[in-house]
Amino acid sequence: MAKITIDESLCTGCGLCAANCPDCFEMGDDNLAHVLANSCGCDLKEVADQCPVTAIAVA
Repeated sequence: MAKITIDESLCTGCGLCAANCPDCFEMGDDNLAHVLANSCGCDLKEVADQCPVTAIAVA
């Protein structure tokens, strides 16, 4: 199982991850992305690669 982390100091709250993979990511009340689940049907590496500030890590 993958381990997803988001570096909140880098996250700009663009929402791209939540839009592309709503099963694993959500936008919080703080306007930052948060991890909902470490497993889903999305290609997590691809979602991480699309983050414009490289705030998402998948291990």
